[in-house]
Amino acid sequence: MLEATKLISIEQTQHSRIAELDAKTLVFGKHFSDHMFLTEYEDGKWHNPRIVPFGNLSMSPSISALHYGQAIFEGMKAHKNEKGEVLIFRPLENQRRMNASAHRMCMPAIPEDIFMEGLTQLLRMDSAWVLADEGCSLYIRPFMFAIDEFLGVRTSNTYRFMIITSPAGPYYKDPVKLKVETEFARAFEGGVGYTKAAGNYGVSLYPTKLANEQGYHQIIWTDAREHKYIEEAGMMNVMFVIGDTLVTPALSTQTILPGKTRDSVLTIARDWNMKIEERRITVQEIIDAQKNGSLKEAFGVGTAATVAHISVIGFEGTDYAIPIGDEHSFSKRAAIHLTKIRKGQTEDIHNWTMKI
Repeated sequence: MLEATKLISIEQTQHSRIAELDAKTLVFGKHFSDHMFLTEYEDGKWHNPRIVPFGNLSMSPSISALHYGQAIFEGMKAHKNEKGEVLIFRPLENQRRMNASAHRMCMPAIPEDIFMEGLTQLLRMDSAWVLADEGCSLYIRPFMFAIDEFLGVRTSNTYRFMIITSPAGPYYKDPVKLKVETEFARAFEGGVGYTKAAGNYGVSLYPTKLANEQGYHQIIWTDAREHKYIEEAGMMNVMFVIGDTLVTPALSTQTILPGKTRDSVLTIARDWNMKIEERRITVQEIIDAQKNGSLKEAFGVGTAATVAHISVIGFEGTDYAIPIGDEHSFSKRAAIHLTKIRKGQTEDIHNWTMKI
């Protein structure tokens, strides 16, 4: 919990950059709001919670995170409803998942009061950065990293937790082309694949770069042992509609991130009485389904991308075209429904949104 008090000190920026923002030219992850939240962990307590103007950090080049990889993060979004009120989507799920990552990485848990109070006060201060334009949102990045000034392989004793925000447009504006990865691996059983540890994304960069050079947007990761079973699609969970059934890889191996959007889409499918299978899926099953016409849709789901339609799956040198579907397809209906919930435009029967 917070040391002594829940009060967060606030330093207001003297030079807001909101006038420089243009919704038409937004690049995901490149523009940042006026303020940021931060607090430090030492001697078993979180100290000095504060909101300050967004800016660079000063730190020692010897901090543990730079050398031994103790760094984790989350991703979430805020939207505005028709009244101009700011809504955030399932924030406590992010807090719980961040603590699961922290536990696996030997880092301290973020108490709910620190996470939520820092988040809500930050969003209230920078509410003007939550754009109401079509396809826009405020991307929220909570993260924590080790700050011991020490060169030695051991658990750090001190940490910094921060939240920064970034106004964003659509991550993917068009359907994506994915390549099935059969050489490199993202995660393995007993590892940290189910966490949002920074290193998970570092190891993905080189094989993704190779796929980009071949004309693909991202990779479909397969299991590290046989490269036979589908796991994730880049920074998204992946789903398929085969016949009348929604099929997605099960989380049982702990090599797949338990995505919040994944869970939301599955919940919507259950609400609509759709058949669902969470199980192991072979690459060959998807290729066979594409060939015989039973593969109706393929799409990725994640906070950044929301629902990203897959138009092509490349496997062993051959590209397989995937139907995108019309307005009646499950993925398009689910994407629209999810957006309406996030913007307060339809009934939120699961109480997923929280008003700031």
